[in-house]
Amino acid sequence: MIDKIKELIGEVELFKTNNTDEVEKFRIKFLGKKGEVANFFTQFKNIPNDKKKEFGQLVNQLKNSSLKKVNELLENLKKNSVDTNKLDLSLPGDSYKLGSRHPISIIRNEIIEIFTRLGFTISEGPEIEDDWHVFSALNFPEEHPARDMQDTFFIEKNPDILLRTHTSSVQVRVMDKQQAPIRTISPGRVFRNEAISARAHCIFHQVEGLYIDENVSFADLKQTLFYFAKELFGKDTKLRFRPSFFPFTEPSAEVDISCTLCGGKGCNVCKYTGWLEILGCGMVDPNVLESNNIDNEKYTGFAFGMGIERIAMLKYGIKDLRLFFENDIRFLEQF
Repeated sequence: MIDKIKELIGEVELFKTNNTDEVEKFRIKFLGKKGEVANFFTQFKNIPNDKKKEFGQLVNQLKNSSLKKVNELLENLKKNSVDTNKLDLSLPGDSYKLGSRHPISIIRNEIIEIFTRLGFTISEGPEIEDDWHVFSALNFPEEHPARDMQDTFFIEKNPDILLRTHTSSVQVRVMDKQQAPIRTISPGRVFRNEAISARAHCIFHQVEGLYIDENVSFADLKQTLFYFAKELFGKDTKLRFRPSFFPFTEPSAEVDISCTLCGGKGCNVCKYTGWLEILGCGMVDPNVLESNNIDNEKYTGFAFGMGIERIAMLKYGIKDLRLFFENDIRFLEQF
């Protein structure tokens, strides 16, 4: 018993800490109601008479050294703590860098806001799709050369499953579940097997629109896109439509706007033509309506699609597509 007390006295002398919680645990262990000192006092009656004097002296030494150690540690903690009375509360606080919206998100939200003003709803769908929704329902027959226009990521174990190459697959799902009239846009991420460069990437974002109703004409399409371009790029923006080909629209067109940098005068960005391509569009092919169980004798419609990265590059004068994916804080802070 005496050896145990001597061992504990040595433990008290060696104990050091800068933590308030550890000091409190130490106090409870040695000086608490069920601590070591209290335990030894309860055993005093069982100590032989010739050992009681030595035992009592050692227990008192343990008690006093423990109490002294607790007071010393608390005093040191008090000295090392911050004196709030000496703080200059007028000094500015620590600054924290705040994030900003990604340019892709900014442009995506602007596009959505413009079209919702025209009554378009927002539709979303899966990024992993089947051949029907991505190709067949959109007038891409098997072995049709138009399928080669888009290099596709197919799932090796099931060639019918693939990463969608455009958000038109969402429009197919809308036509399958919703009766005409339909007026919706489909923003989302798409995938194509392309080499990554300043002008291309295997991952990018699109917004595609679809409007189906009775007596929808190409004039309605043109007026919708005129309104969109002027709202996004400014009231002085000019548009031109060039004939093109897409399997799911007929007739089809590509849309150019007057160069946002030179105002149509010609520069190296627009290759001195004064025009920049922003999207493709056209009247929905009757075969597409029929494939999706929509009466093509009663209804007509138009569709359009644009790359969000391309719109952002044109609006902000960004020359390298890869910057959108690098998460360089120096680039992102500009937005």
